[in-house]
Amino acid sequence: MQPSARTAFDYKPQNSRSPNHARWFISGLLLPLIGGIVAYTVATQDDSIGTPRQAISLDTLPPIPMEQVTIPAAMPPSLLGDTVEYVVRRNDTMDRIFRQLKLNLTDLATIRDVPSVQASLDQLRVGDIITLVHDEGLVQSLTRRISETEILSVTRVNEGFKSEVIETPLDIQEVQAEGTIDSSLFVAARAAGISPELILQLANDIFGWEIDFALDIQPGDKFNLVYEQKYRDGKFIGNGRILAADFINNGTLHRAVWFESKDGQVADYFAPDGRSMRRAFLRAPLEFTRISSNFNPKRRHPILNTIRAHKGVDYAASTGTVIKAAGDGRVAFVGTKGGYGRVVVLEHGGGVETLYGHMSRFSGIRKGQRVRQGTTIGFVGSSGAATGPHLHYEYLVNGVHKNPRTVRLPDAAPISDGYRAEFLARSGLMFAKLDRGGAATVASALPR
Repeated sequence: MQPSARTAFDYKPQNSRSPNHARWFISGLLLPLIGGIVAYTVATQDDSIGTPRQAISLDTLPPIPMEQVTIPAAMPPSLLGDTVEYVVRRNDTMDRIFRQLKLNLTDLATIRDVPSVQASLDQLRVGDIITLVHDEGLVQSLTRRISETEILSVTRVNEGFKSEVIETPLDIQEVQAEGTIDSSLFVAARAAGISPELILQLANDIFGWEIDFALDIQPGDKFNLVYEQKYRDGKFIGNGRILAADFINNGTLHRAVWFESKDGQVADYFAPDGRSMRRAFLRAPLEFTRISSNFNPKRRHPILNTIRAHKGVDYAASTGTVIKAAGDGRVAFVGTKGGYGRVVVLEHGGGVETLYGHMSRFSGIRKGQRVRQGTTIGFVGSSGAATGPHLHYEYLVNGVHKNPRTVRLPDAAPISDGYRAEFLARSGLMFAKLDRGGAATVASALPR
């Protein structure tokens, strides 16, 4: 009779140690000792040529228990793939960028679905830098600056992607600079360490309603500015807003200060008495061009060779230069008119009209359309009786031609009484900074 089969039970009390445990324990003690012996053997081995080194087989070392193995933490996304810094170009879209870089389009769709990401992601500007980390086309992370003080960061997680906006605060410093014009405003600004962008801000956003910077600037004019410089992590990243400015033009002092009320309802440049720097009309409908023909009622016509009143100002500029509406108004005429060539006439109310001639083309405006000051209405050309590309500009009051350079423009509206006390207190501090800036010639021109 065959013996019956029995099921064998290997019972061991919980507090007993198995031989395997003992072997693992002994192995743990021996590892450091063996490591030391190996290190000593290698260190003391003769390095002379031809002397063999004793080979150590890993198979002869005791196994290391898994519970003694330390698994490193997950690598950060920036180390898990290839990093690409893409500079946004004209007409780029995120879809086009992903296709060009051969990145996973499904990842792009998933990233767009993350709350509040799509608007920040798709509003691209030329020159923006998008940093992408990918592993064979699979996006691991995406970062891009969405404002001067914020960075959008998108990172892959197990369930998809997560996003966060990282704050990068700026350090704003106030800087004072001054200069005297010898040959040109831009040359004087460069000598004073002022960027061309700041000078454009000075001319277009502050004094463009009082001074024709294309015609009225002359040697001996002076400027004095207090403006912002922006730093991030100790690195200069650009200039900010002009906070206060003096400009002496032909012996006349013009002053302006930036004022933003605490409630945010008022934010603009004002004169010391609280009048807005913005007027109903710009002094010049072009920015920084030279004048080829001044206002002259006895001017000899260059084509007809006859004495003929030149009832406007000619601004010489390259073909295609933008022409702006000098003030709010309605388009009274747009088309071709004799020697004016392509011309636009605007009606501004109060009997005032402005005329813009010799255009190369119009901007798409139509008769009867309302336009705002600064709106592009056309582009410089040489249509009609013109010897070269330029804008012919006229200013008429009740049908009578006035010199656009010197005609008295309507006064600007003063700041409302509710903000006057706040304005005077804060503007006084900024004008004091101008006066302390060391511009003695500017300070000497202040009214006593």
